[in-house]
Amino acid sequence: MDIADLLAIPIRGLIVAVFLRAILRWFPIDRSGFIFQALASVTDPVLVPLRRVLPRIGTIDIAPTVALILLYGLLKVITAAS
Repeated sequence: MDIADLLAIPIRGLIVAVFLRAILRWFPIDRSGFIFQALASVTDPVLVPLRRVLPRIGTIDIAPTVALILLYGLLKVITAAS
């Protein structure tokens, strides 16, 4: 296992967390619950800066989509370097 593999593990975890948070927003769940708060604490460092820069399209938040694209791109760069 090289350094690229070690860097890829948390990026993959962040991809899953962003995806789950985006999916959970579609359902009427308690936003103060443990699962949602845990996902928010992991994904907010990525999503909050993107939300400051990206405009909302009506009521649609495109920050998770852009975050996933950027994270996949970063993952591709890291894995291609190994």
